[in-house]
Amino acid sequence: MPTLLLRLAGPLQSWGIGSRFSFRDTALEPTKSGVLGLLCAAADIPREDDETLAQLTELQMGVRVDREGRLVQDFHTVGGGQVGGRPHGVARANGGKPTTVLSRREYLADADFLVGLQHTDCKLLTRLDEALQRPVWPLCLGRHGFVPALPPRIGVVEQELAEALGQWPWRPRQGETPSANGLRLVLETEEPAAETRCDVPVSFRHDARRFRLRRVHTTWIRLRAHTRAGEINLGS
Repeated sequence: MPTLLLRLAGPLQSWGIGSRFSFRDTALEPTKSGVLGLLCAAADIPREDDETLAQLTELQMGVRVDREGRLVQDFHTVGGGQVGGRPHGVARANGGKPTTVLSRREYLADADFLVGLQHTDCKLLTRLDEALQRPVWPLCLGRHGFVPALPPRIGVVEQELAEALGQWPWRPRQGETPSANGLRLVLETEEPAAETRCDVPVSFRHDARRFRLRRVHTTWIRLRAHTRAGEINLGS
C-alpha cells in the first residue's frame, strides 16, 4: 500500500490539540488536523469542502520524530491602552468595559518530523504530493507565521506506513547523536486501549469547526550502523 512522505521542520511549530481561551497548547508532534490543513492549503481545498475533507481523514497517519524539539512558552496581550481616544480591549460577556487579555502560548522550537500518510488510492496520494511541489497557498507548521525551513515534499513510496517511516534514512546534523531509545514513532491504531487524541477534523468551517477522536500507539525505532555521510540506517 503506498505512503506519502513529507518532512515538517522549522524554527518554530505549534500543533494545538486542546487549546482553550487564554492558553494555547501544542502537541509534541504534528496533529492530524494540522497536517491535513497543510495539505488543504497546498491543494486549494476550501474550508467549506467537508466532502473532500472526509476523504482525507481516511488517510492513515504516522509520525517519526527525527528531532524532538524544545517546548517553549510565550505570553501575548490583546487590548490595552487607547485607540482613537477610546479604551481598547476585548469585549466582556457581561457587557462590562473592554479589558486586556493575557494569553500563554506553547511552541516547539527546532523540531523535525517525518510524516507518513497511507491510503489504497495512489492517485489521491500523487495529487497531494504534486500539490506540495506547487502549493496554491503558503504552507505553515501549525500557525500562519511558522513557515517550513525546508520544502515538505518527499514523495510517494510503495511501502506500508510503518515500513516507510522505519526505513527512510535519518539525517542528523553535524555532531548530533540520537537518544539511547532511538527515534519515537507515533502510529494510528485500532487498539481499544491505545491513547486517544481529538484531532481528526470533521469540518474546518470558521463557524462550525469540529473534530473527532482517533487512537495512536507510540513505539521506538532503533538506530543501526552508519551508511554514507550524513545518513543513518534504521531498524525496528
